Amino acid sequence: MCTPTLRGQYLHGMFPTNGQPLPRLILLAGIMLSACTQTMPSGSDCDWAQPIRPSRQDILSEGTMAQIVAHNAVGEQVCGWQP
Repeated sequence: MCTPTLRGQYLHGMFPTNGQPLPRLILLAGIMLSACTQTMPSGSDCDWAQPIRPSRQDILSEGTMAQIVAHNAVGEQVCGWQP
């Protein structure tokens, strides 16, 4: 294993010193960036989102109930959910 140390212009062992480090640097950056991507669900939000229907036994605060009403209102407008 090579320990990265500065020798000349580039890190020894990572990049060649023949003046052509850019293609390898671009490849390395592409590989590193591709590891950070996430797969988003296909289709629209209506494919995976559903209305929230609390049961009669649920004890909800006013804030939680307001959030549920807002969520369901958006679903009615965007996705055509029925109350």
